[in-house]
Amino acid sequence: MLYLKKIIPFMLVLWLLPAMLVAQNNGQQQPSREELERRKKDLQREIDEANEQLKETKKSTRESLGQLRALRDKITLRTRLINNINEEINFINGDINTAARDVKTLQKDLDTLKAQYAQLVIYAYKNRSSYDMLNFVFSAESFNDAVKRFQYLKQYREYRRRQADNIVSTQEQLNQKIQNLESQRVRRSDALKTEQEQRNTLEIDKKEKDEVLNKLKGREKELVADINQRKKDAQKVQLAIRAVIRREIEEARRKAAEEEAARRKAAEEKRRREEEARKAAALAAAERAKAAAANNNNNNAANTPAPTPAPPPAKTPEPAPEPEKPAARTENVLEATPEALALSESFEANRGKLPWPVDAGNIIEHFGIHQHAVMEHIQVPSDGIVIATTKGGAVKSIFDGEVKSVVVMPGSGYVIIIRHGQYFTTYVRLQTTRVKKGDNVKTGQVIGTASTNDIENTGEVELQIWKGITKQNPEQWIRRR
Repeated sequence: MLYLKKIIPFMLVLWLLPAMLVAQNNGQQQPSREELERRKKDLQREIDEANEQLKETKKSTRESLGQLRALRDKITLRTRLINNINEEINFINGDINTAARDVKTLQKDLDTLKAQYAQLVIYAYKNRSSYDMLNFVFSAESFNDAVKRFQYLKQYREYRRRQADNIVSTQEQLNQKIQNLESQRVRRSDALKTEQEQRNTLEIDKKEKDEVLNKLKGREKELVADINQRKKDAQKVQLAIRAVIRREIEEARRKAAEEEAARRKAAEEKRRREEEARKAAALAAAERAKAAAANNNNNNAANTPAPTPAPPPAKTPEPAPEPEKPAARTENVLEATPEALALSESFEANRGKLPWPVDAGNIIEHFGIHQHAVMEHIQVPSDGIVIATTKGGAVKSIFDGEVKSVVVMPGSGYVIIIRHGQYFTTYVRLQTTRVKKGDNVKTGQVIGTASTNDIENTGEVELQIWKGITKQNPEQWIRRR
């Protein structure tokens, strides 16, 4: 009995060990690993797109800013990919350390189980005689004690069987952990190899980028002239846009003034008619009172004292003045009509969710003042975003609206301005157009085609968004890709 008391706690540990191992394995699963894998695939896809763009720009006989941008995009994306792989390697190292600890723990548990089982076997060998077993049972002082001794022998045999099963189960878990450990080591080796390959490719990209940059710097005068010309073209476009917006504002103000004048005229006419009706009613009442008094005098001329003169007719109360409607919002006259206001509110509700004006492309010039790609000492402004796309690719309206202007600007191709309440979207650098002034367009409707940049061998379109006469950052309005 004393021996049984010693081994019962050890049996409890064996029963709880599988559950503890399962809980430990479940704790190792981290959703962030799936996120790393997704990011890795997304980065690889973006690198492939950058390679395709670089392939197109290389068809040109000269180095271009597009080629430099594509190389810089590749370097940025590849650096992020390397960082992502390093994070994945850290996860694998954590798995390897955990698996190594599990292997060590299971090996220690297995050795303990084998030692305990060996003691059980020795004890069973020494007491293998059936006579000893019967003597142990029948030497009991009472029947109940004999039953308990018999149950003890039965539980002892069952414990030995479970002990053997636990040894086999622990050995299987140990083998599985060892296989998992080897698998993680192979995975880490593959990840390290991939990371080194990406670093080698990154160095090649950096060298190619430096070569293109040096060649472009040798054409500094040409690039400066191009920058100045683009600034002049952009200023002309901006003046044209502001002229259209101001014209819309003046037209809205004129309509609002006309509507207000018509409303005041109608209100004045209504008051005049009410005043004439009031005077006519008062005159008719006076005539009726006078006729009644004359008739009464004829019937009672002799005996009846003179009648008391009729009181003057009660004065009709003046009608309460009609409350004036609130004046149009001069600070936002472009929303003077319910339709314009509803369109503005709908446009604002889609902030950050508006579609791109092209089916495929990437931003090659961002909004605002930024540093030139080649000449670091030069700052270049941008009124919108420039998107590189396929040559002759379809350009689409990003929201419902009305076309307010379609003009040709030297150096900027066709320019289309569409109004959406108090907002305006402008599409610059179009090669052809499919709409005209006054057309109503829907979201996603094709309005033209992208122009062609012969030097970079790509299509280009510039998107600008205005709120009244204030420029907006289009990247904050269109959805992320």
